[in-house]
Amino acid sequence: MIYESLESCLIDLENHGHLIRIKEEIDPYLEMAAIHLRVYEAKGPALLFEKVKGSKYRAASNIFGTIERSKFIFRDTLALVQKMIDVKGDPMKAIKHPLDNFKTGLAAIKALPLKNPSKQPIFYEEIKITDLPLIQHWPMDGGAFITLPQVYSEDIDAPGIMKSNLGMYRIQLTGNDYVPDKEIGLHYQLHRGIGVHQTKANKLGKPLKVSCFVGGPPANTVAAVMPLPEGISEMTFAGALGGRRFRYTYADGFGISTDADFVITGEVFPGDNKPEGPFGDHLGYYSLTHPFPVLRVHKVYAKKNAIWPFTVVGRPPQEDTSFGELIHEIAGAAIPLEVPGLKEVHAVDAAGVHPLLLAIGSERYTPYLPTKQPAELLTIANHILGTGQLSLAKFLFITADDTNQLSTHDIPAFMQFILERIDFKRDVHFYTNTTIDTLDYSGTGMNTGSKVVFAAYGEPIRQLDKEVPAIFKELNDFKQPSLAMPGVLVLKANQFVNEDQTAREIASLNAQLKDQLDAIKGIGLIVLSDDSDFTAANLNNYLWVTYTRCNPSHDIHGIDSFTLHKHWGCNGPLIIDARIKPHHAPPVKKDPIIEKKIDRLFEKGGSLYGILG
Repeated sequence: MIYESLESCLIDLENHGHLIRIKEEIDPYLEMAAIHLRVYEAKGPALLFEKVKGSKYRAASNIFGTIERSKFIFRDTLALVQKMIDVKGDPMKAIKHPLDNFKTGLAAIKALPLKNPSKQPIFYEEIKITDLPLIQHWPMDGGAFITLPQVYSEDIDAPGIMKSNLGMYRIQLTGNDYVPDKEIGLHYQLHRGIGVHQTKANKLGKPLKVSCFVGGPPANTVAAVMPLPEGISEMTFAGALGGRRFRYTYADGFGISTDADFVITGEVFPGDNKPEGPFGDHLGYYSLTHPFPVLRVHKVYAKKNAIWPFTVVGRPPQEDTSFGELIHEIAGAAIPLEVPGLKEVHAVDAAGVHPLLLAIGSERYTPYLPTKQPAELLTIANHILGTGQLSLAKFLFITADDTNQLSTHDIPAFMQFILERIDFKRDVHFYTNTTIDTLDYSGTGMNTGSKVVFAAYGEPIRQLDKEVPAIFKELNDFKQPSLAMPGVLVLKANQFVNEDQTAREIASLNAQLKDQLDAIKGIGLIVLSDDSDFTAANLNNYLWVTYTRCNPSHDIHGIDSFTLHKHWGCNGPLIIDARIKPHHAPPVKKDPIIEKKIDRLFEKGGSLYGILG
């Protein structure tokens, strides 16, 4: 199915039972987001809000709410795009099998962006920022945000669409110190193409022209989040995935997507920053207020009958989880080609994506030696931590599986495989005082913290406990021992105070356990938490608490630990302090008043009656 607009996609979804219209007037302040969250959690359909309070425009959400719906939207193009990515990653395939790949090459040519005739009207009307659906998602958010923007910029040294960048960087429309209708916030993180463009413009002392597209064919939205191989433009990818060339033109020197429902154009001037945030983000916490570039608004355009698409992020899984699944579906096979020896990689969504990365590599360096230990895996790990957005990983667990039966997507089995084999005296490798994800507040400052690699290979060296060893039930100051999975024990600790107090607590725990190593040899990992019952209740809780609340260099300890020639290790279990620290950002929480208010839609007579089962 080829979609020329967002509306044509929504009509197709509705015709196939994948969309529901909400006819009641809905407040964009918290209500729309709360409805979306409840429907997404129920694995419900896409939503079309026909009456948005304070705006004449309709809004749509949960369009990509399930991987099945995403595959349905791109059902006619997905296989061909997968092949295009595969051939780009391994061009020898095209040379060896030219007839097999002729269709792929032809599709790539047909996907090139198409410049519309300048005489063609672009938009029906020019509007203001305050005319838009100003959706606030979480109670502590700093204002209204765009959550599905396609932010377009060009290289000032090499202008033109083929050297442009299209990315999904959040946009704050209202609040803080922004001058209404004249200024909006532009938040982008590390390893983003727009940063290169702004750096070049700054050196020349010139403003960077930026366009923000909202809506249009769904392929354009996916293109903005797609981590593409070098040399494939987002607009060409959008054309291939959508089965229709990306249409564009220029107005007042700004690039314009002529299929978008809305376009905001503006300029970012050197050194022009203002406080942006807070914003309830995809790690499940608020990203706090920090200075980010200001986009001085030039013009805002809207198509006739335009529809405003949005999503809601928060503690995973959310709709952006389906984005991740779709990206893996399209390009998962190509990612290992960028890192020699890497077979499989999985950024764990339940842990907020960047905090936890699982990988399977090869171990071929010393096949002539009888002892199996990590060697090539360490080379691969270093390559991973220097590759694009993979470099934002905070915890990297990597192993090799000679049987080729292990999968990073079976998280419990993968973790068990690692914990059975890891030697904590040898296999823990820290990277201190380095960059981490902008949204991760576990570190020592914005973008600043540490990383750790756990590299395990060889025969099992421990059998993991499936029941809590008796000694953990008798500890002083540590209560409620629970197993999150075999070999992973969670303890309730006192509230975190400071590093000095933590040192005393770890010393106490070490004193109680270091002479009992044989009794606890089946425990590979001890997690200290504020609520051990919650943390161990299910896999997602364990992943979220453990890996979002730990700065490895500061919060990893060990029973009977040592430092030898600057290498740290421990003879007993590893300890991860996953308690909330004073510098952590607060977790997002739903507003109970809003939750009660939206109940009317799910009751008899409401647009969403029966949707929750």
